Amino acid sequence: MKSVGVFCAASESIDSRYFEWATLVGALLGSMGCELVYGGAAAGLMEATAVAAKRSGARIVGVVPEVLIECNRVSSLLDERIVTKNLSERKDKILERSDILVALPGGVGTLDEIFHVAAAATIGYHTKKVVLCNVDGYWDGLLETLDAMERRGFIRGGIEKYLLVARDIENLKKILSDI
Repeated sequence: MKSVGVFCAASESIDSRYFEWATLVGALLGSMGCELVYGGAAAGLMEATAVAAKRSGARIVGVVPEVLIECNRVSSLLDERIVTKNLSERKDKILERSDILVALPGGVGTLDEIFHVAAAATIGYHTKKVVLCNVDGYWDGLLETLDAMERRGFIRGGIEKYLLVARDIENLKKILSDI
């Protein structure tokens, strides 16, 4: 079983198109026989992804920082719960348990998770990649910034060594099939 780590927003106050993508991603993971490894929150795109994955037969692993437990914000869908002291441990555990990482739209936390994985890959800790689900061009600004960094020599060897882009669900399915 492939384990796919998913990074995404826990926000509820975002456009419905992002929830539609989260549902598609979750359903895809289940249909491909994958295990979902994610932050375990019972809100936003995290919960939408987990609901769809569970309905499609995926095993659900939540990597939950203690603060979510204290706030009673943990999803009830988890087949396995891994408790961490903080967000740094959470990122490390998600990375450790995943064969590949997928980033749906998100905020500062999602960016932190993406760059945690990419930075570790740049210095050889692993060879795992993050797939950016570029819903309606959500990640275009980030990709432009990364391209500019590469042109200026701050990223060597091509950003595609660390990050891939899925522009639609079929593209994501192909990427996941190839791991």
